[in-house]
Amino acid sequence: MNYRLLLQYDGTDFHGWQVQDGQRTVQGELERTLSLLEDAPVQVVGSGRTDAGVHAEGQVANVRLNRDFTPDRLRIAINGNIRRDVRVMAAEKATDDFHARFSAKTKTYVYRVINAPVMSPFWLRFAHHEGRFLDVGKMNETARLFLGEHDWTAFSAARSDVETRVRTLKNFTVESFWDARANASVIEFRISANGFLRYMVRSIVGTILEVGRGEKDSDTILTAIVSGDRDLAGKTAPANGLTLLKVDYE
Repeated sequence: MNYRLLLQYDGTDFHGWQVQDGQRTVQGELERTLSLLEDAPVQVVGSGRTDAGVHAEGQVANVRLNRDFTPDRLRIAINGNIRRDVRVMAAEKATDDFHARFSAKTKTYVYRVINAPVMSPFWLRFAHHEGRFLDVGKMNETARLFLGEHDWTAFSAARSDVETRVRTLKNFTVESFWDARANASVIEFRISANGFLRYMVRSIVGTILEVGRGEKDSDTILTAIVSGDRDLAGKTAPANGLTLLKVDYE
């Protein structure tokens, strides 16, 4: 039976999603737990690989099991045998052809920034701190330059095993709102695309932050996109501000 899992995790203490020898990873934790339940080795497939320190509010995975569980029983069993910084929020039976990665049509990430002189400890694990003034209007205007199909060489890791670096950004917004607990403005960068390269979102956000501080202009960004010159992109934003928000399927 093929099961679809909706996952949330605090990525702070994980070395990313993908199984790595000697490292604690989300995929590794899930496979360890499910192998105990199945009493046999199990492989969990995720919609994408989040990097070390990156969080998820809407990660999707699928797993094939020989044992027959009701979705609720499976959710309870996994959560009862795994540490509390990762949780199965929902489980359901899926069609045999459902694949968390290859069936995905759109992924949406959110990057959160606390824009204030003081960083609230309640946001420390889940947002980046920027004490300098950020021009939200200018950043939102610049975000439109990234929309569409482009080669994202300038905004991704130099080493990659992908066949092509072409991806289509479908939506990119920058919004600011007041958060009472932080006693500060939270700026959210929401980016949706048909796929992402490693460090792509964090590189784009880091570049946009430089625009918000008045350190970079739109001409430089357009040149970076067209030329693929990584030296024109901004500094990659820290991992703790990034969260996989949701994955959409047909």
